[in-house]
Amino acid sequence: MAASVLHSTTFIFPSPNHRCFNPLSSIPQFSLRPRRRPPNPMAHASNIDTQEALLQDGERLYLGMDFGTSGARFALIDKQGIIHSQGKKDYPLYTSEETIDWAKSWKTTLFSLLEDVPDYLRHLVASISIDGTSATTIIVDSNTGGPIWRPFLYNESCPDALPMVKSIAPPNHTVCSGTSTLCKLVSWWNTEDSNKKSALLLHQADWLLWLLHGKLGVSDYNNALKVGYDPELDSYPPWLLAQPYAQLLPSVIAPGTSIGCLKEDVRTQFGFPEDCVVCTGTTDSIAAFLAARATEPGKAVTSLGSTLAIKLLSTSRIEDARFGVYSHRLDDKWLVGGASNTGGAVLRQLFNDEQLKKLSENINPLKVSPLDYYPLNAVGERFPVADPNLAPSYAGCIRGQKAM
Repeated sequence: MAASVLHSTTFIFPSPNHRCFNPLSSIPQFSLRPRRRPPNPMAHASNIDTQEALLQDGERLYLGMDFGTSGARFALIDKQGIIHSQGKKDYPLYTSEETIDWAKSWKTTLFSLLEDVPDYLRHLVASISIDGTSATTIIVDSNTGGPIWRPFLYNESCPDALPMVKSIAPPNHTVCSGTSTLCKLVSWWNTEDSNKKSALLLHQADWLLWLLHGKLGVSDYNNALKVGYDPELDSYPPWLLAQPYAQLLPSVIAPGTSIGCLKEDVRTQFGFPEDCVVCTGTTDSIAAFLAARATEPGKAVTSLGSTLAIKLLSTSRIEDARFGVYSHRLDDKWLVGGASNTGGAVLRQLFNDEQLKKLSENINPLKVSPLDYYPLNAVGERFPVADPNLAPSYAGCIRGQKAM
């Protein structure tokens, strides 16, 4: 039976015996599902005294941040997975030439979340990591790290690049979708006339983590999947490395691996300890899967936020771009799934908060709806069928017949 997670939570936290760890091999050690302490008798004390009383001498905390489609959040946990602090922020929308400056928005949100971490707990933070939306792509200057092109969002399709990508990749490979990171890279490569020698491709989580550790050009094999990285071979495939734009590809290491210590200016600004390290990240839907702690093959997690993602733990790797199905590596197993453009953001377009509350009260989860809607924000779907021309359907049809 699949678990459901409303918006993905944070994910990458070191184990008790390591400064940083690979969560793919550490799931059985302790629950990553957020838990709270039971009411404690010191509730009358100050918040600072209460928090210190909950922690044992020398105990460290681990900070994870989730950058979703409409906002970001953080959770600060101990080695048992118990939350000591959490918070969230909506993205501020900065506009430049009538387009949203997403890079500036994400950067502002990152440091705003760090500011919201209670200052009396910051000195206990042992590591920091970030998950981001899969296939959100940023082309940056390889010397300065600054974006040299507007970010390509997770669900943005680049059909102009699809024929070229299909001509070099194996049939029905994960990159053979207009929304893949590789299609976005190829589209930029074919249209941008500036000096490409100083360009570098990063994913959303990579770039945000770089702001914290300062070592440009590092990614993880979960985020790099849709640019063509082969997690089974643990390398970029020869057909990709033979392309002229291969020079833009970042180096890839396992999720949860220590990249380096927190930059000194960030550390001193926020009061984090000198030994606080920054770890490679993952994607937001994998974060949701790990948070649900589904450890047996056949278990699945549906994460519902602005969009909808499904992940199922499997012993087999399955990929078919025609249906938007792909597999992420999870230690010696695979996370098979896909991501749909339908989700909570569609409801936000159609209803306000009060309407959603009232309508939700009338839902009977034991009764199958006779309505045959397919809600989308715009034309185009990724999963369960990869169709850039699929139109949303709000016709109110009854299954098998037209509505009266």
